Amino acid sequence: MSLQRRVTVVMLTFNRRDEALTTLARLIALPGAPSVVAVDNGSSDGTALAIAAHFPQVRLVRLDRNLGAAGRNHGVARVRTPYVAFSDDDTRWEPGALDHAADLLDADPALAVISAHVLVGPHRRDDAACVPMARSPLGDYGTHGRRILGFMAGACVMRVDAFRAAGGYSERLFIGAEEMLLALDLAERGAIMAYCPQVVTWHDPSPVRDATGRRWLLARNAIWIAWMRMPARWAWRLTWKMLRQLRRDRLLLTGLWRTVRGLAPALAARRVVSARVIEMWAAVEGPPDVARS
Repeated sequence: MSLQRRVTVVMLTFNRRDEALTTLARLIALPGAPSVVAVDNGSSDGTALAIAAHFPQVRLVRLDRNLGAAGRNHGVARVRTPYVAFSDDDTRWEPGALDHAADLLDADPALAVISAHVLVGPHRRDDAACVPMARSPLGDYGTHGRRILGFMAGACVMRVDAFRAAGGYSERLFIGAEEMLLALDLAERGAIMAYCPQVVTWHDPSPVRDATGRRWLLARNAIWIAWMRMPARWAWRLTWKMLRQLRRDRLLLTGLWRTVRGLAPALAARRVVSARVIEMWAAVEGPPDVARS
């Protein structure tokens, strides 16, 4: 089966016009010409107009406001292939990677998510996030790689049905650690996630980044997700860990206020995952002893 009939790439962008145009040019030039959906998260810099003018073959989704990671949900709503590959406006798939991912998914109906090997910058160094996945204590998954409880949002290939069944990305989280909640919900449904080093994507980090904002969002969301899905002892452990990180980053007051302000809705959505998923989490994170965390 052709790549166009198996995989659609959903690219998310916000106020990075030049990066988005460069990435789209590379995506549509991939062997097999996969279908591409571009989701503009309410950009104010003319990104959507530029995409429409330069890439009429790309399905463009224009959102009225920035939904963060949840913008991807609107892209997946336009997907008609069984698999979706996610890309940010500064990431692109290596030629042949999507064919390889589709072959793995075709051959293994239990496999729902493939997290790619990410190479960063002009020197193509390994992304630091790939190291723990390559060493995952959940063990080998056949010849694919390592079984994992998590993935990289802008560098994964996923079964569309699994994504939709798990509810996609939470709009409440906006951005930062958004994969954590979706991974837990996928695992709860029995979905298998694997890190596959033969599936490669390239990341050329954009200089237009709010690093400070991302740090407190990561901590806030990790705390919210812990209380949405984890037993209390695990939730407390992760809460203290993230608060200590905010203190080291000198963001404690800002992060704590914004975390507490949104904690009630998070608790209202509390649905603790099963012992099976907690066992996987414990293998990855270690024992839930707050004093040692």
